[in-house]
Amino acid sequence: MISNSHRPLEHRSAIVTGSTSGIGLGIARSLSAAGCNVMLNGFGNPAEIERLRRELASQYGVQCVVNGSDLSRPSQVRDMVGQATSAFGAVDILVNNAGIQHTAPVDEFPDEKWDAILATNLSSNFHAIKAVLPQMKHRNWGRIVNIASVHGLVASTNKAAYVAAKHAVVGLTKAVALETAITGITCNAICPGWVLTPLVQKQIDDLASRQRIAVAEATLRLLGEKQPSLQFATAEHIGALTVFLCSPDAAQIRGVALPVDGGWLAR
Repeated sequence: MISNSHRPLEHRSAIVTGSTSGIGLGIARSLSAAGCNVMLNGFGNPAEIERLRRELASQYGVQCVVNGSDLSRPSQVRDMVGQATSAFGAVDILVNNAGIQHTAPVDEFPDEKWDAILATNLSSNFHAIKAVLPQMKHRNWGRIVNIASVHGLVASTNKAAYVAAKHAVVGLTKAVALETAITGITCNAICPGWVLTPLVQKQIDDLASRQRIAVAEATLRLLGEKQPSLQFATAEHIGALTVFLCSPDAAQIRGVALPVDGGWLAR
């Protein structure tokens, strides 16, 4: 149980990066349902993003604003935190979810792709945490949830940059948790396995194309290789766990990396 209340995060405010689709949008929905004001961040069709903003605000009775910062640019990360603080009065919760992917063997991995993945998947987390910590320390309350990956705990081939970045996110999570251990601030990581997002769908489509098989067969092969449950985790699963980590019941969960992986790490 996350709380006796149906809205355990009433009057709290959050930033969720990479939240205009996929896991991030699922997290934003779950936080909004728990009573939390939310800043959406990401790219996409402006009209569709505005529709999502209005939907969350009206359905859950919370404030919802949109920020289009490019998280590979530290100044824009800082601006995002400043805009959320101005909109809500405070940032109580930071969910670092934004991520990009590229696959190639290490010796063929484009330098620019390495730099882009490290900037978005790792450095943006650091810059956002650095920007929100002073106000969290001032209020002696805060929740930082970094969406890492099972690839923050184990590796796969052809994903050197992603694996390196996600391992580093887990390390950053532990360091921040130790530095805030005697405060009311917690920092934890969630490590999803396969979640059916647009990014994962692209990998399935690529596999189907390379092996000249149906998309349904490619899906089972992808799951069967790593995820014993043969089922995807969902954005709703990740969102519910995020809400729990932000609740009072999770006050002494600090510096952990929690897999949601259908048994991937149990092998």
